[in-house]
Amino acid sequence: MGQTLAEKILQKHTDQEITEAGQIVQCKVSMVLANDITAPLAIKSFKAMGAKKVFDKDKVSLVCDHFTPNKDIDSAEQVKVVREFAEEMDVTHYYECGDVGVEHALLPEKGIVGPGDIVVGADSHTCTYGGLGAFATGMGSTDVGAAMALGETWFKVPPTIKVNLTGTPKEHVSAKDFVLNQIGQLGVSGALYKALEYSGEVVDNMSIEGRMTIANMAIEAGGKVGLFPVDQKTLDYAATAGFSGGEAMIPDADAVYERVLNIDVTDMEPQVACPHLPDNVKSVDETSGVKIHQAVIGSCTNGRIEDMRVAAAILKGRKVDPKVRCIILPATPMIWKACMSEGLMEIFMDAGCIVGPPTCGPCLGGHMGILAGDEVSIATTNRNFKGRMGSLESEVYLSNPAVAAASAITGVITNPAKL
Repeated sequence: MGQTLAEKILQKHTDQEITEAGQIVQCKVSMVLANDITAPLAIKSFKAMGAKKVFDKDKVSLVCDHFTPNKDIDSAEQVKVVREFAEEMDVTHYYECGDVGVEHALLPEKGIVGPGDIVVGADSHTCTYGGLGAFATGMGSTDVGAAMALGETWFKVPPTIKVNLTGTPKEHVSAKDFVLNQIGQLGVSGALYKALEYSGEVVDNMSIEGRMTIANMAIEAGGKVGLFPVDQKTLDYAATAGFSGGEAMIPDADAVYERVLNIDVTDMEPQVACPHLPDNVKSVDETSGVKIHQAVIGSCTNGRIEDMRVAAAILKGRKVDPKVRCIILPATPMIWKACMSEGLMEIFMDAGCIVGPPTCGPCLGGHMGILAGDEVSIATTNRNFKGRMGSLESEVYLSNPAVAAASAITGVITNPAKL
């Protein structure tokens, strides 16, 4: 019997023969990840185990990106714990200062994760690396602490939902819209502990950045992982980033799927997830006219250079509504520098945007864009739960960068095609 992408990757990292979904397998991990919120808990568990050293100092990544630059004393103390542990363990991949970025944009960019890897992270959006063909998934801090010590963990082999993306998208319709549409169809628990495996002509033509955007939100449908085939485009991206290894990988023709979801993107309009769940999805025109107070363009979902270019194309020669705070957060220092060299920063500043450092910032209600009661934000982030970006009385709408930028200009949710 043939294997899905999830089964193929797990098989590479275990001595057990994988025969079916639901099987429990013990796997060696390629990288263990934690951040300034989750690492202190993982470190506490690590030490409670009696562990003295991480299994491999080159295969642990600690990225202080959530509440940084430190927003208060508590966040400073959190980072101090992580910093001291990284120094004690001589961790190679520790990021806090001028080289820090949003973890799920930073690690692929630096070639730290890549095709065929198994990556476990104490952050639910670790699944982003599935865009590179890695079995990457979020875990609790206790499990991540154990993985830091042992270099292995167990998985239940997930059943797979195959998502075929076909057709030709309209202008201003992109990967974020495809995944929001999919979440709208599946629901927030429709892929619970399942692998989402993507295929189709749209996938073939999609950039690696677009693939990572979709993989990033696998968890918003409850997915264990979101996986893309490893093609030449993937291998070229990984090699350019400095990742060593990796080989082409596609699912077997006779692989068994729990379900196949076909999505034709040809007539799709930009999608918007309305409060307070990512599966409350409507077309942008159905939400048109909703007044906003803030627009956020960034995050591990849409903070890459491709997203910055899309936003800049909409904002160029226009002004942000004076009653709207348009916050732009390039996800890494490399993306920040690319924005400068390409003239995007000037466009953002001329439009009246607020440009911040590479940080998760307001996405999780951290800082640099917290909402007050009765305020509304449109954001290129991945979650819009009640209170996610601040007050429990605030609201968050999720969209692609073009819609967020257009809405910042008009002060209401706007289809960019109508500017």
